[in-house]
Formats: sequence, C-alpha cells, structure tokens
Amino acid sequence: MHGLVLGKFLPPHRGHLHLIEFASRFASKVTVVVGSLSAESIPGELRYRWIKELFPHLNVIHLSDENPQYPHEHPNFWDIWKRSLERVVVDPVDLVFCSEPYGEPLAGILGATFIPTNQFRSSIDLSASEIRQDMVGHWDSIPLIVKRHFQRRVLIFGPESSGKTTLALGLAARYPGLIVGEYARTWLQGSEENFTLEDMEIIARGQWASERALASQATPFLFCDTDPLTTMLWCEELFGEVPDSVRQLALDNPYHLTLLLKPDLPWCRGPLRFTPETRGKFFERCREVLEEHQRPFVVVEGTGTSRFEAACREIDRLQSDLNSL
Repeated sequence: MHGLVLGKFLPPHRGHLHLIEFASRFASKVTVVVGSLSAESIPGELRYRWIKELFPHLNVIHLSDENPQYPHEHPNFWDIWKRSLERVVVDPVDLVFCSEPYGEPLAGILGATFIPTNQFRSSIDLSASEIRQDMVGHWDSIPLIVKRHFQRRVLIFGPESSGKTTLALGLAARYPGLIVGEYARTWLQGSEENFTLEDMEIIARGQWASERALASQATPFLFCDTDPLTTMLWCEELFGEVPDSVRQLALDNPYHLTLLLKPDLPWCRGPLRFTPETRGKFFERCREVLEEHQRPFVVVEGTGTSRFEAACREIDRLQSDLNSL
C-alpha cells in the first residue's frame, strides 16, 4: 500500500513528525510531498531538505507549483491539485494520511482511502502558524535540524575591560541561550603574561571550535564572548602581524547581531588585560574592522542597568524578527 503525506511543513514540528512516522508504520511505501509557494517566509527548498534529512528512508518530493491554498480561492481547486500531485507522484496512491479534515476530499480526488491521524490534532495540538508567531516559546516542538537553522548568534565585541563577559552572563540569564567563553583564558591559564604568536593561532582555532561545538546544542540564542576577529586584532596590537590561519578564521561571520561595547566603564585589572591607556584607540579599530568586514553592529554604551537594557532591546528586536516569520 502506497501512502501519501502532503504538507507545507512551515516549519516542521512535532505534529508533522508524528504524522509522517505514523504513515511510515502504517503503509509499506510512503511519499511525502512538501508543497511551497515562492512568497513564503521559509524557502520551500530548505523545508524539502529538512524533511529529506529527517526521513531519509522515505520518498520526499518538493512541489513548488503556485497552486491555490484553499478551495474558495479557485473554482477548480481540487482539479488543480490532482494534476500537480499526479505529475510528481508517479505511483498510484492508495492511502492519504492527514490530521485535518481536508485529507478526506484530497483522498477522494486521488481515488485513495483517507487515514486520519493524531485524532485530528487532539493528541498533539500544534500549528505551524502558532510556532512562527512564537518560535522561541515553541522551541521544544521543533526538531534539532530546524532549531540549528533558527538559532541566533550574538557576538559581544570590543576592547578589554568593557564589560563583555558581564554582559554575556546577564543576557544568558534573561534569554534562553548559552555562552561561548574566551578560549584564550582556557589555553593560557597560568601563563597569561608569557605567550607567543603561535598561541594566538591556537586561541583563534579554539574560539572557532568552541562556538561551533556549543552551537550544536541548538539553543535559541548563542552569546559569543569574543570571536576570531578579536584574536586577529590582538595579533595586530601585540605582535604587529596576523597569521594566515587567524585571518582566515576571522572572515567567518555567522552572527545575527554584533554588540560593540564602548570602553566607558572603569578599568578593571585582571588576567589578559594589558593596555588601559589605549582602550579608546582599540575601540575605534574594532569599529573600523567591523565595517571593513561588512558586519552590521550596534554600539552599546552607558553604565549599570541602562547599558544592560540597551543590549536587551537589541536582543528583543532579534527575537521579534524570529517570531514574525
């Protein structure tokens, strides 16, 4: 028996996974058709790849015909969909699996039997539109591959003693996310006053690897307390040259938001802090290199609560954009 599952999967969620899993256990062969329109907020090709990766053992097809989406939109609605589906689904369909009532007339036009699933969404009551309106609030309802796509990375950038670590800790306490700490502190522990240009290469690679390792956890936010571009700037500052390996890593820009912190806080002595008198100059070099690398950024300044709330407003905008797909 050949079963058909038709959906937009905009985005895929637990309800969709249940539907496809049910079909794959009920029928001996299943075809999943990912229907999309060019104007939709998540590209259809991306959704097709997600479903194909989630269900590699099934036949997954991308249908990109600009078909009407509801019967009232066109008098020949069902005929249009019959032609589209018969064009892309080669084998005759015996069963149509769906958790919504439209599955019955769809099965009818294909000469198939309608198999309702998920008690018409009473077991897993989710809709993709609800998820798009509150992606972070429904984070646990979307699969890992989708989480990784929608994760938002925030880079906290700037000169030493400008409150980067404090800000990262505060943001991670307010928003669901993890912190990528400074790998330099891990690598140079105990030898902060005596390191070489070769150490900087390891630090850049360790920073890059730490970020990607934590990104795989797929939390809604990833707060990066520095990056390889910062390491590149410190190579310039301390050694007057930049190794090719560091420069190459500095080109990578996976960040959705960069917060450039102004050094308007009192200097605080500590490990890996060297030049309090040049913080202003280093800040301007940070601004310059962000512009050179065409990274959009927002300057965060002020002290205490006002500084933190200024950063939070930017994160709120990022979250709002995520929830308006």
